[in-house]
Amino acid sequence: VAHVSRSWPTLKLDPLSQDAAGMAKAALGWARKHEGPGPLLVYSTEAPEAVREVQARHGRNEAGAMIEQAMGRIAKGLVEQGVRRLIVAGGETSGAVVGALGVKALEIGPEIDPGVPWTTAIGEVPLALALKSGNFGGDDFFAKAFRMLK
Repeated sequence: VAHVSRSWPTLKLDPLSQDAAGMAKAALGWARKHEGPGPLLVYSTEAPEAVREVQARHGRNEAGAMIEQAMGRIAKGLVEQGVRRLIVAGGETSGAVVGALGVKALEIGPEIDPGVPWTTAIGEVPLALALKSGNFGGDDFFAKAFRMLK
């Protein structure tokens, strides 16, 4: 996130000010304002003390589920707006996005970093997905992944 936030438009989700639906609505509005040929980054990475604050307010499991639900809604909304390439970081978030998009099968494509390939969702809508768990990929993963499919 730090690597690309210097050059990409970024939006940090705020679970203390909105619920999943509110975060998704705000993120999709923001994305429409920043439409263009380049990538956008919507993220929820937070320092441990801020994570604890969100968990204290919403509950540990509920806080994570809220972010995952928001990311799933955002991904679905972006695809409805015509986006055809998504890079998703976080194992739980990747699962939520795949579920929200109704992806049933993936075709494995070129490797971005060891253990993380681009994939193509098999279905009516051609959709390229990079699904990265937190333990994979280098600091430049997002930028590298985007450049590969430019």
